[in-house]
Amino acid sequence: MRPLYMVDTHSQYHKIKDQVDKAVLDVMESTAFINGKAVKEFSDHLGAYLGAKHVIPCANGTDALQIALMALGLQPGDEVITPSFTYIATTEVIALLRLTPVFVEVDPKTFCIDPAAIEKAITPKTKAIVPVHLYGQSANMEAILKIAEQHGLSVVEDNAQAIGCNFHFSDGTSKKTGTIGHIGCTSFYPSKNLGAFGDGGAMCTNDDALAEKLKMIANHGQKERYYHEMVGCNSRLDSIQAAILDVKLNHLNSYCAARQEVAAYYDQAFSKTDAILTPHKAAFSDHVYHQYTIVLEGVDRDQFKARLDKTGVPSMVYYPVPAHKQKMFEQFGVGLLELPLTSWLTERVISLPIHTEMDEEQLKFITDTVLSNL
Repeated sequence: MRPLYMVDTHSQYHKIKDQVDKAVLDVMESTAFINGKAVKEFSDHLGAYLGAKHVIPCANGTDALQIALMALGLQPGDEVITPSFTYIATTEVIALLRLTPVFVEVDPKTFCIDPAAIEKAITPKTKAIVPVHLYGQSANMEAILKIAEQHGLSVVEDNAQAIGCNFHFSDGTSKKTGTIGHIGCTSFYPSKNLGAFGDGGAMCTNDDALAEKLKMIANHGQKERYYHEMVGCNSRLDSIQAAILDVKLNHLNSYCAARQEVAAYYDQAFSKTDAILTPHKAAFSDHVYHQYTIVLEGVDRDQFKARLDKTGVPSMVYYPVPAHKQKMFEQFGVGLLELPLTSWLTERVISLPIHTEMDEEQLKFITDTVLSNL
């Protein structure tokens, strides 16, 4: 059996090696390493794929979130509603900009932010909502948009884990996640469904004025060189990464389909045990399975993980400590905040290997090993 990895980027690269190598060599020959033709081409192609009017590349997904919040013109002390059950980048940038994170509960089935919890958390200081499309599935964006419109709030989607996912509205229309709110942010970290060979990120919007602000902030606050109209930062996607991503974008749908096939195998294998709750698939969203995350019932998660480690089956816990329990947020007095579902999940979730290069021999070994070690 081939070695098991949470993500096998090596095998994925070798399937498209000739295309990637040529794209990289073309950039090397051009010597346009920053803001070269490859960046513009990738931005245009990604915009067409997503159905977004503007795509603004940047250095990484965390920068994308930070720049998005900067572009909204929020002021210190303004409140931003966000889930606590997420990667720290989502919430870290809120505090970095001296905004106030307001942590709320997640939906018990999708583990994405709960619209009902958002509504309860709104105060006169609330200015924005940052929903996270967790593990590859969309938050309930129709409900979130309705709340945002009622209260005049901005919506910044954290789409780092769900690029390629479709959200289905009740009127029968669909949109790609990341294009539904005012600004969508994504990451091209190598393990993502659309991953670079280094760091990278992007923001997208259909708002012309916001697009101009995002571009300026990412480029030292300037529209014209050496004339800086606002405080910005230096956040660029380099041409080599853009060229690689442009090649991989052509394969994104097949990558998502491969992950869905793996998830279907897992679902079937675990369907007869009550000890495993497999990922829920909401009617309003596709699931592109950035992670395949199960919930264990009546099983000590940490001991179970240790048993898997001994057998050679990798696994990960996303996320063992929710944001509101992190030391960095003590200044906001949220340590005593009660989010029982979030706390319950942090003790029970565990993610199994899922990527584009898995074969049936690997999947059988993983599922047999999981079932025999419960």
